[in-house]
Amino acid sequence: MSNALYIPVKENKQQLRKLLMQAKPIERPRLVMLIEMKKVGKSGISKRALVDLVGVSGQSIHSWRTNYKKGGIKKLLSHNKGGYKPCSFSTQEIKKLQQLVHTPENHIRGYKELQHWVKSEFNKEIKYNTLLKFMVAKFQTKVKVARKSHVKKDTAAVRSFKKTLVESVRKR
Repeated sequence: MSNALYIPVKENKQQLRKLLMQAKPIERPRLVMLIEMKKVGKSGISKRALVDLVGVSGQSIHSWRTNYKKGGIKKLLSHNKGGYKPCSFSTQEIKKLQQLVHTPENHIRGYKELQHWVKSEFNKEIKYNTLLKFMVAKFQTKVKVARKSHVKKDTAAVRSFKKTLVESVRKR
């Protein structure tokens, strides 16, 4: 069995619980580890016991305890996870894409064609998956859609056909 290590926790349980309630999901296990270390007191707690109590790997416990010893709660709660990633398109480009998507007479039938359109219109090389995820997230587009109507289709002829179709059905 691994030896118990005592690291004095400076914060009291109420402070830790308050931090736990306000913490992001990535910070919660780290604070749970501190609470468990505070519960045990001066007798210390082994890394394996903390692994079982917190539910994370031994390497995580080891690095978290080291960070806490070196820089306190501030260093413990810091992490190298990314965050905000800027959008590939400007606001004007997004407006053009929105107009294109919501226009039923557009000539684009798939994401490959949209990718070529973006390259010709905005002079940007966007990966297929990036474009797909962006369009689904921003405009709720789908990979599989019904067939578009032909670009050169005459809308007036369609309306007159529908009117005469209803009249011819009634005559029967």
